[in-house]
Amino acid sequence: MHYGSIRPEILTYDPFKSIVAPRPIGWIGTLNKDGVPNLAPYSFFMPLASNPHMIAFASEGMKHSAANARDQGEFTYSLATDTLKHAMNISSEAHPDGANEFQLAKLLQGNSVEINTPFVAESPAALECRTISVQVLVDMHGTASDWYLVVGQVVRTHIRDEYIVDGRFDTAAARPISRLGYRDYATSENLWELIRPGETLVNSTATESPVK
Repeated sequence: MHYGSIRPEILTYDPFKSIVAPRPIGWIGTLNKDGVPNLAPYSFFMPLASNPHMIAFASEGMKHSAANARDQGEFTYSLATDTLKHAMNISSEAHPDGANEFQLAKLLQGNSVEINTPFVAESPAALECRTISVQVLVDMHGTASDWYLVVGQVVRTHIRDEYIVDGRFDTAAARPISRLGYRDYATSENLWELIRPGETLVNSTATESPVK
């Protein structure tokens, strides 16, 4: 089966988000104009570049996170994990501007070094970012959508010491969660390595590393 702009009746629900999956969750922290912290998860999130480190998230509508990142010129990303999934879900609820989702989700605010915006202190890893651009997405006809792409450059990385093992960030121990389609999520339960053709892997771990 294949289709274009019209989805067949057999597909009751749009499968797009299930096909482009799993997607890392951008747990984005920002500050509003009054300096009140805001925290919200975004599943349209991705790394963009590794030199310099850059990440991006897309907001459907100019929501608080996108507007704050644009106006204050900064934001944070905190790794959403299996342990923190309920707090992450609480922070997804829509609230008026000025609500502090850190407090509503009973999360501690980590102190950033380069910027003013806090991150989730309980998260195994977090990134401080300076906003590079905020732009409206347009379709192939040049028509503006109600989606806004926020790009940031990482200026400081935070990793909790217990998640550094043999010179690496221990992703398996962190158990990050990802978003699938519909109401489905996934937890990284095991890791495995695959050596690229012509690549020499130094200090390789086991081919399959179960979650600790």
